[in-house]
Amino acid sequence: MSEKKNIFSWLSDISKIHHRAAFTDVAKHTTPRQSNFLKLAAERYSCRSFKEERFMEDELASILEAGRLAPTACNKQPIHIWVVKTKDALAKIKEATKYTFNAPAVLIVSYKPEEAWVRACDGKNGGEVDAAIVATHIMLEASAIGLGTTWVGSFDPAKIAELFPQTEGWVPVVLLPVGYPAAGPSANHGKRKEWTEIVSDL
Repeated sequence: MSEKKNIFSWLSDISKIHHRAAFTDVAKHTTPRQSNFLKLAAERYSCRSFKEERFMEDELASILEAGRLAPTACNKQPIHIWVVKTKDALAKIKEATKYTFNAPAVLIVSYKPEEAWVRACDGKNGGEVDAAIVATHIMLEASAIGLGTTWVGSFDPAKIAELFPQTEGWVPVVLLPVGYPAAGPSANHGKRKEWTEIVSDL
């Protein structure tokens, strides 16, 4: 009887070790596949210095297409992207934020609440998340074709509504200065938490 107990105890220990190796310690012991996407995600950085030269219209079309293709809740696409690139418009946007970094263009990514998916259990509007996904697609495509961007959340939405009446009814989520990079990533770019700090099994 004692021998059987020892066998079951041993099997239990093996099972626990296997479970731990397969799940709990995966972050420590598994090397991610080096896909093209992971390479792009690692290389993209927040660009805060831009060259004066304007980028090409087909490059603008490419990053806007990436935003158009981004997934949104129930595919409702409650999104609008406003392209600020004329001298007068860029002067106006600087009244709403000091963080344009003199980029030759700034994108205002916005959503319309009444067009967005709403979570039934608590009324949570998904439009802001949709806009964030769209902006992320734009940033990654910009990096893929050699453009720089940075996420600017520090702006005055009331000022944008005042200066750009065309945006009435739309909620701006993020401003994206866009252009050719004049400088590389900051010293903080490569700092990331370990998997064990951000991933847990339930």
